[in-house]
Amino acid sequence: MQAKHLTRRFVLLLPLALAACGGDDEPVFVPLRYTDLPPIQLNVASISIEQRFVPAGVPPDVSNQDPTTPVDALKAMANDRLQAFGTANKAVFAILDASLTRQNDVVIASIAVSLTIQDDSGTQLGFAEAHVQSRHTGQLDDLHSVLYDMTKSIMNDVNIEFEFQIRHNLKQWLTTGAAPGAPVEQTPLDQPPPR
Repeated sequence: MQAKHLTRRFVLLLPLALAACGGDDEPVFVPLRYTDLPPIQLNVASISIEQRFVPAGVPPDVSNQDPTTPVDALKAMANDRLQAFGTANKAVFAILDASLTRQNDVVIASIAVSLTIQDDSGTQLGFAEAHVQSRHTGQLDDLHSVLYDMTKSIMNDVNIEFEFQIRHNLKQWLTTGAAPGAPVEQTPLDQPPPR
């Protein structure tokens, strides 16, 4: 009798034990950050981020279904990579496009950003812009995962293109961020050291 009771309890607990083992695990979407990439150090006193693009939020826009939206990823990129190392002027990082749109089994990602160097009165002193597009065609059984993977991939492309455009168009505004070294005093080898 006691053995039957234990068997029944084991059978009732078996589904719970199997569920705890993780059968169909939900995917984990880690926030996208870019601190592992080298910083872009600018000879400006400040950097601001302007979101000039707002996702529509209605079809064909699917940005709101992305676990990490392109807008959020671009803000993280600007915060992680752009550094102010100057005493005057400012840099404005602008998000011009950060769209994810879907038509049937096709998803298109489009990113456009700019970096403008301005003096304190707002006059433009320099400008760089990067634009990247990506397309996914095929089954969209797990739209969240597809969108996350697309955003992660296109952000890799944006990081490369954005840095290239800055180094090409704003090279005079780049700095190493290191303080100049102190001069080294030299004493000729054929002279005795000072006493």
